[in-house]
Amino acid sequence: MKRVEGRTMVIHEHLLKVVVLGTIILGPFHNHVAGAADSMTKPGCPSSCGSLSIPYPFGLSDSDPHCRIDRPSFRVDCDNSINPPIPYMRNRSSNIRILHISVEDHELRINASIGRDCYNSSGKVRSLNNYPRLRLAEFPISSTKNKFTAVGCDTSAIFRDRHGNFSFGCMSSCTNPSDVSSGSCSGIGCCQTSIPRNIFGYNISIRSVSNHSDVLEFNPCSYAFVAETNFYNFSVGDLSQLNFNKSALVLDWAIGDQTCKDAKKDVTSYMCTSNTNCIDAENGSGYKCTCRDGYRGNPYLENGCHDIDECVDLEKNPCEGKCHNIEGSYRCSCPKGYHGDGKKGSGDGKGCIANPSHLMKILVGVAVGIIVLLFSIGFLYFGHKKRKLIRLKEQYFKQNGGCLLQQQLHECDRTIKAAKLFSAEELEKATDNYHESRIVGQGGYGTVYKGSLPNNMVVAIKKSKLVDQSQIEQFINEVIVLSQINNRNVVKLLGCCLETEVPLLVYEFVNNGTLFDHVHNPNKSSKLSWETRLRIASETAGVLSYLHSMASTPIIHRDVKSANILLDTNHTAKVSDFGASRLVPLDQTQLSTMVQGTLGYLDPEYFLTSQLTEKSDVYSFGVVLAELLTGKKALSFDQPEKERSLATYFLSSLKNDKLFQIVEEVIACEGNNKQVREVANLAKRCLEIKGEERPTMKEVAMELEGLRAMANHPWVSGINMNPEETIRLLEEKIDVYTNSIASTSTGYTDSMKNHVMPLVSSGR
Repeated sequence: MKRVEGRTMVIHEHLLKVVVLGTIILGPFHNHVAGAADSMTKPGCPSSCGSLSIPYPFGLSDSDPHCRIDRPSFRVDCDNSINPPIPYMRNRSSNIRILHISVEDHELRINASIGRDCYNSSGKVRSLNNYPRLRLAEFPISSTKNKFTAVGCDTSAIFRDRHGNFSFGCMSSCTNPSDVSSGSCSGIGCCQTSIPRNIFGYNISIRSVSNHSDVLEFNPCSYAFVAETNFYNFSVGDLSQLNFNKSALVLDWAIGDQTCKDAKKDVTSYMCTSNTNCIDAENGSGYKCTCRDGYRGNPYLENGCHDIDECVDLEKNPCEGKCHNIEGSYRCSCPKGYHGDGKKGSGDGKGCIANPSHLMKILVGVAVGIIVLLFSIGFLYFGHKKRKLIRLKEQYFKQNGGCLLQQQLHECDRTIKAAKLFSAEELEKATDNYHESRIVGQGGYGTVYKGSLPNNMVVAIKKSKLVDQSQIEQFINEVIVLSQINNRNVVKLLGCCLETEVPLLVYEFVNNGTLFDHVHNPNKSSKLSWETRLRIASETAGVLSYLHSMASTPIIHRDVKSANILLDTNHTAKVSDFGASRLVPLDQTQLSTMVQGTLGYLDPEYFLTSQLTEKSDVYSFGVVLAELLTGKKALSFDQPEKERSLATYFLSSLKNDKLFQIVEEVIACEGNNKQVREVANLAKRCLEIKGEERPTMKEVAMELEGLRAMANHPWVSGINMNPEETIRLLEEKIDVYTNSIASTSTGYTDSMKNHVMPLVSSGR
């Protein structure tokens, strides 16, 4: 028995919990439904006709008089002979159908007729709706919710008040449907105008200028009507036929013809009940009753305005804390540990603010959390950024041939001391982000920019093009070649940058242009004396001789030309552009390569056989000698056919003893004919078709240096000297030159090793 009683008590407890929970969950919903079902009519009175709700003070004409106020306009005549029933204003003979009645907005929506003015090929077509009208007793047409609209392309519509005191209208004219666009009434095909206040009826008339004869094909009728602002949306198809016969317009209604002040004097007739406000009508006459803030319902019924529970409606609940509903209003309170008015922060509300002790704990906790979060994010971000930068540098290092450079040099564990590894930012700043104004030269392997380093040192920065693997090899080749050259007549490599998308080389800046420019520019060539030309030729030959004979691994330049010989302010020669150069193993005398070089300077034997030898540079240098002697370009397509190739034309002139007919005038006038002929014969030997018949660059350099030595020796001035002494002095001079070159190359190996390998190591 006790067991049964225990189970019964448990069941009762569970049922009680369910009831309480259901009350909590369904309470707001119940209040909402109850509010929605508030009666808008007096008890025992019919509340609708068909789908129309009829709020008091309106009522059915056949109902008890107490169900409505005793004014004709508030009577609703319900035609129950039709299913569904149709409500009419006052009586069905008025033919004014009621669509909606609003107590809150004091508006009445009704049907109104559409005016039509139609034509055919015979003329005007009579219609019952040519002149629609509306007659109202008490309720004026809303001036803010309605528009007077006319549709047609030959249309003039006039709106007259029912007493004929005033009129207004609008006109629409068009000749082609392509001129008309659907949408709002813009005046073409459709026009609209506003309705003034205090209008209790109207007469509408429609006129046509030319009986639609010009537009009959697409617009046989004109239309005019008064309608609610959003009722009608114009369409081009309406010009052909308007697809509705009735419009919907809005009336404003109020009680009686007194103001609030006067109506309140008669307590028996004053209709505003408790918890209401009285407002004078803006359109027409009379007064309107509305529920006060915090209340809703029908202000014309006794106790019709009832309290709104703001705490139930989340949209109307302004509380940040707990909400407490009170009659006509609400009250907010904050939970324990907080203070304030409890309202949300918007408007005048201060919300709920934590008490100082609680606030301090919260602020400290939030601050610590934010600091830890920011520190963690920053640590992760900068760590990721650093790893990404390292990976990018490694990628560029490999992409720019860093591994190939290591493989070529076989010095993976050495470091650079002389050559510098420049950062990408440093070179961008030096060249103003590689601005076009900084370009000083462009070639097949890249662009050369003039840059200024922070120490005011002016440099030349060679930026390779976006290259394929073969061009990367050219870049690495130039680094390797320049690393093995330590000669004052070779443009000095200062460093490079491998951490960018394209590889960069940094050279000393040679500021006086190229030999090509000085020889072929008339303003500069006249200032280039024979002595200077001979010295430039001798210095260039010395460099090539050094490359072929003195370097630990012989180097073939492969692109010797006047454009690759730079001059400083003293006209000292500086050989540049080793992008096409090749290292020749000591056990080989020639290399099989893809033919590279510049037309006009290219060795014909190398061109035909693809066999690169040191004699290929000799041939190219011979063309440079011919340039220095004649001032002519290596290849000129604007010259006669026999003069287009300088090498061919030069050899032909020597053969026909016409050397001084092609020698540049400034040289011929100096009287060094013997030296000129000696250099010309040397150039002829350099230009032999067969490479084996050409002299070596060492022989060429010795001969040119000998010619310079003789030019500066006293015997040239006519002093007699012993022939044996002459030969001995020349040999001494040549030995001094050779030893000078040899001594220059003595430090080559160490210099190369000390300069290049740190560049590779640092790049990684």
